[in-house]
Amino acid sequence: MPSLWADQNELFLPLVDGIHESPPFGAFLRNLVGRTYARRAFLIVSLANAMPEQEPTVIHVAAPRASQEPPLDFRRLEALRLHPYGSLRPGRVYALDEMLNYDNAEELGRQREALNEMNIRYGRWLRVAAGGVADAHFLLVREREDFSASAVAVLSSIVPHFAAALRTLVALIEAQLQVAMAQGALARLGVAQLAFDWGGRVMAADPAAEAMLAFTVKPGPSPERRLQLLPEVAHALNRACAEMASAAPGVTRVIRIDEARELDLLLRKSDVALSEPCALPAVIGILRTPRREPALAATGTLAALHGLSASEAALAHALSKGESIVSAGEQLRLTSETARNYSKRVYEKTGAKGQADLVRLILTGLAPFA
Repeated sequence: MPSLWADQNELFLPLVDGIHESPPFGAFLRNLVGRTYARRAFLIVSLANAMPEQEPTVIHVAAPRASQEPPLDFRRLEALRLHPYGSLRPGRVYALDEMLNYDNAEELGRQREALNEMNIRYGRWLRVAAGGVADAHFLLVREREDFSASAVAVLSSIVPHFAAALRTLVALIEAQLQVAMAQGALARLGVAQLAFDWGGRVMAADPAAEAMLAFTVKPGPSPERRLQLLPEVAHALNRACAEMASAAPGVTRVIRIDEARELDLLLRKSDVALSEPCALPAVIGILRTPRREPALAATGTLAALHGLSASEAALAHALSKGESIVSAGEQLRLTSETARNYSKRVYEKTGAKGQADLVRLILTGLAPFA
């Protein structure tokens, strides 16, 4: 029972918390080093869909008695071609002797010499596979005596728990990627979003909203985060959120939250769907700034989409920003006649029925995301 209690508090709980660390699992690895009486250790986490040139995440840990020693050189170890380092069977704990190449005396000597230089006398390798989405490799080393049977048992016992934590980490990374893509696309359009509960408290705000607005936090057992607004504006926001919480889908309100910046907040009855358990927002708040995409990237996108020349695409983009044909041509150093000829070719190639239709086509297409 004491061993089970120690495993839970020293290994399994830090393993769950370690999913949210950056880099992950540092506290868990430090406790694992302590439980196994290792001197130094590293953990390598590799994601299956990482780019070939992307370095894996490597977490180094040393026991207090080895705090001044250099970390284990995982690249040098990799270059030793320890067998079967590249294809360790998942879940099996390997001893140092199992990794050495006894079939080649010269290479065996080279391996031993390098390991001695790194002060590695005894070691245990462990690979944990997470359903093809990620791999983790552990190496724990000692100098004066080999690892005990109980230490090896601890390593074996963590395998299913670490595999589950690794799968959860990969799922969290995927969710973070989805959020980052969505936020990036909205930011290119100058859009910022917030989620409010029924009382006007801020449940979440994307990075664009965080940068654009000021917030206040009411301390206490359940801290409240709200927008920093003038009293009458804050009252209007709170009242709107309370009324919209029980309103039918599709209901919207607009509140000017900053007169000096002419900043308006669109409130929309939330239709966000989340998996249970969850705290659903009552209202989604949307802000927008008059931001446009970089002209060079947009013209390249327009040219590729519609078969336009560089000059035609530049003119089309200028028209989408509200410029007249003549003023757009002047900016591009075109005569008014040339600009009109270009515009006719743009309408023909894009299928637009005029300048207004061209603006619609551009603003609802891919160019704003370039």
